[in-house]
Amino acid sequence: MPKEINITLSTGQSIPVSKGESVLHALRSHEVYLAASCGGKGTCGKCRVRLLDGPAEITPTGRNTGQTGDDKMVLACQCFPTGDVTVDVPESSRLAVGQRIAVEYTTELGHYGASISPLLKRVGLKMQPPSLDDSISDLERIRRALLAKGVEPIQFGPGFAALMGKALRQASWDVNLAYDHKGRAVLLEPRAKENAYGIAVDIGTTTVVLYLVNLLSGKVLDVGSTYNSQVRFGDDVITRIVHATEGGGLSALREAVVTDINDMLGVLLDRHSIPPELVESATISGNTTMSQLFWGLDPGPIREEPYIPAVNAYPLWRAVEAGLGIHPDAPVFTMPSVASYVGGDIVSGVLASRMHRSAEVSLFMDIGTNGEIALGNEEWLVTAACSAGPCFEGSGIRHGMRATDGAIEEVKINPSTLEPELGVIGGGRPRGICGTGMIDAISEMFLTGIIDQRGKFAGDADTWRLADGPDGREFVLYRDDDRQVSLAEVDLENLIRAKAAMYAGVSLLAREVGIGLEDISKVYIAGGFGNYLDVQRTVVLGMLPDMPVEKFEFLGNTSAAGAYLALMSAEMRDEVQKVASMMTYIELSVSNSFMDEYMSAMFLPHTDIARFP
Repeated sequence: MPKEINITLSTGQSIPVSKGESVLHALRSHEVYLAASCGGKGTCGKCRVRLLDGPAEITPTGRNTGQTGDDKMVLACQCFPTGDVTVDVPESSRLAVGQRIAVEYTTELGHYGASISPLLKRVGLKMQPPSLDDSISDLERIRRALLAKGVEPIQFGPGFAALMGKALRQASWDVNLAYDHKGRAVLLEPRAKENAYGIAVDIGTTTVVLYLVNLLSGKVLDVGSTYNSQVRFGDDVITRIVHATEGGGLSALREAVVTDINDMLGVLLDRHSIPPELVESATISGNTTMSQLFWGLDPGPIREEPYIPAVNAYPLWRAVEAGLGIHPDAPVFTMPSVASYVGGDIVSGVLASRMHRSAEVSLFMDIGTNGEIALGNEEWLVTAACSAGPCFEGSGIRHGMRATDGAIEEVKINPSTLEPELGVIGGGRPRGICGTGMIDAISEMFLTGIIDQRGKFAGDADTWRLADGPDGREFVLYRDDDRQVSLAEVDLENLIRAKAAMYAGVSLLAREVGIGLEDISKVYIAGGFGNYLDVQRTVVLGMLPDMPVEKFEFLGNTSAAGAYLALMSAEMRDEVQKVASMMTYIELSVSNSFMDEYMSAMFLPHTDIARFP
């Protein structure tokens, strides 16, 4: 009997692999998903893994090796183990499916007083089949049935007509006709059909998140997330705008994010055995730059004074125009933006938080690659953006990663021994550290005297964990024979800059409208890792204002939540337009006071300790 071959992942997970089976196929069969736009043909070059140990046959391709400078890097689809192997999957190759994405704010439309009313309207038509006595065409038969129902004239395109005859006969002439807001027929389906599907997509600067939704029940069937492949063109929106405009890379940036969405969608549809053509609508939420890049619009004016984007309120365009792998005539609703640096993701967040319905003054903070904030109530809303950078999502931090399996998410340091106690997502050995772990670590290092108020390592800290590394002095959180996870002084500098920008933005926005931080009744925290923040640690860091803990509420990914609400309800689509119209944008970069606030916040927690009693 042949010996079983196993793939051991760097997380410690062991996966059996059959003879002649690729690493890509073996991982996918055990729900470890990699990006593979080409379906495993070796042409897209996205499913890169490191073959750390063990024998394997590697099918050479032009995209297999030599492009990264890492001689252990191979394409998982072209790697066929012949014995036990050890493999490391880089974050950039992973698709996270069903992972730590908060969906609790997206599953109760009643919570918002809204009803299910998707982007496509439906009308039931029961028709008599053709006969020698009633020999009008299929299309005229539909028109006659619509007239009898009193439905306003519907437009029929050639794509619809090509599939119409087969659909009518398979459904025995008892169908639902689905049409869009312009009265264009999109599809025919049997009236007995119980399912229709849509997708809600959050295009973040660092990550892309997708919800697969049953449009008839409102149930979120599955969630996927991945790195935004645009990262290879730049970590932030400004570098991507430069690449799009000065580097001629607009089409490449658009193709990268559309491919990410289609990669995730393909995996989720396969998991649920759903044909792509049954996905009949989509909503897109993202900051202004991400939305414009998705639609192939020139983002150049966003970074040039007076900072005016091409579009704030988007028309309802079609999936075929976006390149989405769903029904080609599916309508795509894009969440409206407010200004160049406050986009549909923040409008989505305000919608999801319901702060615009309350008489109390609330603060909304989206802690991500770009720190956006909104302040107000049912009568007024002001908003601003501050460049926090992508460090809290793992980018720019040497051992940073997203909040997926293997990420250190919690750190406690013994004040006597300076030994850390680590919480790791999924258990097992750490592979890196995510945003919540970084906040915990820097707060704990400050409280235990490992670093000072400036974020510099103290010279008298008595521990072997404080050592010299490739980026200067660093604190070692974890080390074994294969790897090390640490935070260097340069990492701490990036984190302090990011938190200082967030706090300065909040402080200045409150001052601009003439209120004190004590006048804020509620603080809503959103962002990729907001749901898992420790309030007290984050206050120690000086990123959140020092308020009673009960004032804080964590909402998770409100950009995706808002996209879901707009996908499911016409009332929510109307309301999100109202929210956008209520919001007044304040440009912090032209404020003389912002830099003063920022520099004051470049200490732990702040130069004015009275603000953090």
